[in-house]
Amino acid sequence: MNKLVALLVAAVAAGYGLHAVAQSRFDVRPALAPIGTSSSNGISFAWFYDPNDRAVYVCRAGSGDTLECKAKAQLP
Repeated sequence: MNKLVALLVAAVAAGYGLHAVAQSRFDVRPALAPIGTSSSNGISFAWFYDPNDRAVYVCRAGSGDTLECKAKAQLP
């Protein structure tokens, strides 16, 4: 009788362990999502949204292959 109870408890524990492992999920999201672009007089702008920080970034590309992504705005 004790062996049967021990076997039953072990089966329940193994089933619970398998269920707990099966429930884990990985949250994979892109770091930045492109919003839009604009260009005028040789200067281009691109806006990106970061869902982790709830922030919008603007990048500026000018003549001479320079890229600046310093501007950032936090969303409420």
